[in-house]
Amino acid sequence: MSSTRDTHERFLSLPMFAGCSAAELAEIDRLADEVAIASGRTVMRQGDLGQEFALVVSGTLDVIKDGTVVATLGAGDYFGELALLEAIPRTASVVATSDVVLEVIDRRGFNTLLDDLPSLSRSMLKGMAHRLVELEQACRELQDRLDGPT
Repeated sequence: MSSTRDTHERFLSLPMFAGCSAAELAEIDRLADEVAIASGRTVMRQGDLGQEFALVVSGTLDVIKDGTVVATLGAGDYFGELALLEAIPRTASVVATSDVVLEVIDRRGFNTLLDDLPSLSRSMLKGMAHRLVELEQACRELQDRLDGPT
């Protein structure tokens, strides 16, 4: 199992948690569960209702949308952050391509955290805005590749 300092640094590196105090990070760490996943296992399935957020500690995973690999995730990447706010259908599946270790937070625990630490909401909103900009840019780049040279 990883040290508390390592876990704090992992969460602090994410835009949504970058503004957190040491006390807030300790609460996030308390809520997070370290989970080992075997290679080949489906971690999240497209269409299922989201309930968890995961941070990749080690290993690799493929993000598969409509049967096509659209991204590969590794240490420091994360997925499922929208599930922390609302139980919505997953937009893609995530499959482990090696043995993987994740830090996982479920929505119920996260909502309790937001109730207990309202200052975390601002960091979370900024992080979500940052993530939306990243995803928009990725969509534009993908569309440009599909359209080819003009």
